[in-house]
Amino acid sequence: MAGRTELGEFLRSCRADVTPDIVGLDDALTSGRRVRGLRREEVARLAGVSVDYYTRLEQGRHASPSAAVVDALARALRLDPAARAHLADLARPGRGRPERQQAQRVRPAVHQMLDSLVDHPAFLIGRRTDVLAANPLARALIADWDALPARHRNYTRWLLLDPAARRTYEDWTAVAADAVGSLRLDAGRHPDDPLLERLVGELSVESPEFRGWWQDRRVHERTHGTKRMWHPAIGSVVIHYEALALPGDPDQTLFVYSTEPGSASHDGMRLLASWTAHQRARTAQGQRGEEWALPGSRSPGA
Repeated sequence: MAGRTELGEFLRSCRADVTPDIVGLDDALTSGRRVRGLRREEVARLAGVSVDYYTRLEQGRHASPSAAVVDALARALRLDPAARAHLADLARPGRGRPERQQAQRVRPAVHQMLDSLVDHPAFLIGRRTDVLAANPLARALIADWDALPARHRNYTRWLLLDPAARRTYEDWTAVAADAVGSLRLDAGRHPDDPLLERLVGELSVESPEFRGWWQDRRVHERTHGTKRMWHPAIGSVVIHYEALALPGDPDQTLFVYSTEPGSASHDGMRLLASWTAHQRARTAQGQRGEEWALPGSRSPGA
């Protein structure tokens, strides 16, 4: 029954986000309405299904529409690729059956590739937005995941519950909302994941922002983009990121950060990379590490 409820609530959420003008409905047919979004009968007409059938979908009385109906609903509701995929997941036959839990493993070759990217922060995200691995520069720029307890090595959890995250990402609200959307996408693919349920429960209690975004049912698939970050040693940096799915490793995405050559951000990242390499060398030699300090370190108010 939970799968049916999720499908119906997602359809209602999407319907509320689509205004009549977006789908080209005549003003004469939409005048005097009290709600911003589409009516059920309007979605049904646009999708080419009966009003009764669509109503049963929203009410959870039918949970497995055909692929053709899913495509028609996605077109009618103007869903982007991520939301379309999420709708297909929610409508998947057999959804709700117990799922065998297996710990995700990172191949040695992937670890070697991460470490080879000495000039680029890079990290690997898995199920539930868990951080599976990160190279030294990513741990220096974002967070030292290895120093956290195993169950706290989760990107969304860190973003929402660690105060340092709000300082690290200058556009924190957008970044955190997208992370919650990615978590919602994962929940659609794996509806019976007890670890995901525990994470959602914890974040619902601890983060009011999470509660609002989770109830919105927005989904997000990260592909590429730009973020503004701040680091105590190098100040503000503008980074570009690429999200790369690893063939043969389901539910694992490699994130690689880069900066514009010749920019102040590029110079700052090179400085941070140099310091990181120096610290690694000292650790490898068994020497005592120095306290964090870089020439030209800047405070937030600088």
